[in-house]
Amino acid sequence: MVFNEVMSLPILELRHVVKKYRVGKEVVTALDDVDLSVQAGEFVAILGTSGSGKTTLLNVAAGLEKPTRGDVIFRGTVLNKLKERQKVVFRRKQMGFIFQSYNLLPTMTAQENVALPLIFDGVPVRERLKRAVAVLTIMGLKERRMHKPMEMSGGQQQRVSIARALVHNPRIIFADELTGNLDSHTTNDIMRNLKETICGQGQTLIMVTHDHDVAKFADRIIFMVDGKIVSEERGGHKNE
Repeated sequence: MVFNEVMSLPILELRHVVKKYRVGKEVVTALDDVDLSVQAGEFVAILGTSGSGKTTLLNVAAGLEKPTRGDVIFRGTVLNKLKERQKVVFRRKQMGFIFQSYNLLPTMTAQENVALPLIFDGVPVRERLKRAVAVLTIMGLKERRMHKPMEMSGGQQQRVSIARALVHNPRIIFADELTGNLDSHTTNDIMRNLKETICGQGQTLIMVTHDHDVAKFADRIIFMVDGKIVSEERGGHKNE
């Protein structure tokens, strides 16, 4: 019974989280008493317009920013109570990140870009390149593994950045407007591939977006307005 209760605990919780910024003489409230619980293996989309607080929520949930008040809890670990060095190590071992701007190193091949996070874990070069190819294959880019970013389309570059986020098998992945620079056809292909991949591996994904069509790929959609979660609905309408 105790074991089952532990297994059912959320992988991530935000409890009464407030985030304030000082802008000149004014204090801006970016997050206003936010509560959020995410289960392991769940795909959650945070939907809102620019300035709604969705990116701040993502950054605070990932431990990239510290809340002004409240706690961020990852499977019993209170992230905002960790020292900065501890948070860096924690993120490297437990989390993956996907960015709208790809953030690929232009002088490296796709394979080298994907393998990069494994260097910090001390994985031998042959093993990390092998693992990079395996993830690129899942993303449909095995034949492009020796190409550099400028030799690939925007959609291919984003697939490389997704592969890089997945290569160390993180328990939770954070994505910030990951399809914002892509056309609708490429967006749908990437979202279907990503959803299939993370579901197959039992990983958790938290994604912020302003696009309701993209949000529908998620299991659950959270709506934000003025730093508050105002409602939610079930997603999963684009699984077919």
